[in-house]
Amino acid sequence: MPDSLPTTDISDDATYEIYQLCYARAPDRRVHENFLRRDMHDGPMPLDFSLWILRNAARTVLVDTGFSARAAGERGRPLDIDPLEALRLVGIDPDSIEDIILTHLHYDHAGNIDRFVRARFHVQDAEAAFATGRCMCEPALRFPFDVEDVVSFVRHVYAERIHFHDGDAAPLPGISLHCLPGHSQGLQAVKVMTPRGPVLLASDVSHLYANFLRRAPFALTVDAAATLRSYGRMLEIAGAVDRIIPGHDPLVRKLYPSVTVNGVTLTSLHEDPAIHDISTLRNLTAD
Repeated sequence: MPDSLPTTDISDDATYEIYQLCYARAPDRRVHENFLRRDMHDGPMPLDFSLWILRNAARTVLVDTGFSARAAGERGRPLDIDPLEALRLVGIDPDSIEDIILTHLHYDHAGNIDRFVRARFHVQDAEAAFATGRCMCEPALRFPFDVEDVVSFVRHVYAERIHFHDGDAAPLPGISLHCLPGHSQGLQAVKVMTPRGPVLLASDVSHLYANFLRRAPFALTVDAAATLRSYGRMLEIAGAVDRIIPGHDPLVRKLYPSVTVNGVTLTSLHEDPAIHDISTLRNLTAD
């Protein structure tokens, strides 16, 4: 078993390897918990919790930062591995990372940000306003946010470590951000150029393949109409279903090859998936 990921051979500044790191799971999740409107048979439908590593010879970029051990204990959501420890085990020093894209500020995507000492964080204006404004007076809306993480975020604002974006942007070569709200007000997907072509890290624009293939929004949705519009735009941006990586679907780990380093298994999203055909994905997401 290797001690670290092999040195990348991608010298093109605008092309990346993408590795998905699944750091926690919800194996007991049920179908009815994953859809805004329950219109299918109930049964097991687990979720993964992941962050994404973008890497070439010039830089390593993170997309999201996972949740902390503290949040895991408070929410009864055990970690399989601490996200920063997992990064170290695969040979990535968290202290060396200079750019982190936060798709949104929910606890499972923007925890641990106080532990990255050098990074600047890329966030949508709308998400920052949502997470720190009057909507957080409503328990139903603030539930997926963690107050300590949001306080850390505000501290980073004062330390000039937040790079704000107002809509679509291209902050780094080969990486573009696309504001696709619905699940949260300032949710952004990340389009990345890879050796197999562009890949869209959808994050929670669609938790599961089933959400966008069935046009059935996830249970936690602040604007269902916006979510449905975002599904259409997501497909336009990605160009094909096999270019879309949902934020929480265990199917991703089945469809793509993997590599294990020091006991940490990463999913290689820059490589071709085992299944390309949309009808096959529909069958896989059927109840």
